[in-house]
Amino acid sequence: MIKKQQEWATLKYLILSKSQNDYKAIRKLVSGKEWNEEKEVLFQQYIQHALAQPDHKGNKLNAYQHVWGYFKKLATEEEREVYADLSENFSLDNDQLFSFLKELIIKYDEAYLYQSKLFFP
Repeated sequence: MIKKQQEWATLKYLILSKSQNDYKAIRKLVSGKEWNEEKEVLFQQYIQHALAQPDHKGNKLNAYQHVWGYFKKLATEEEREVYADLSENFSLDNDQLFSFLKELIIKYDEAYLYQSKLFFP
């Protein structure tokens, strides 16, 4: 079960960026103490379904907001302003928020987010 939770930790922001419903379903699946074949099949189905979804501005921005939560207390005033501006003007066609958050992951050496397949596939 721990191994499955670790796998989920690497995937969760990627899945959240594609489908909130699949994210919630997987989160519920891995919250239990037991893992079985049926759960594994559902886990894989939810992942495949989420990854097949086209990018959606709201889903991607929501995932980025979750990631920003790791930095909002660490960030400088300038970084907070940059984040606010990039969030307010976010578009899928010109996604500068991705690069900005990836820079913060590296700058603040956020080990948990280094595992995220959203930023480091």
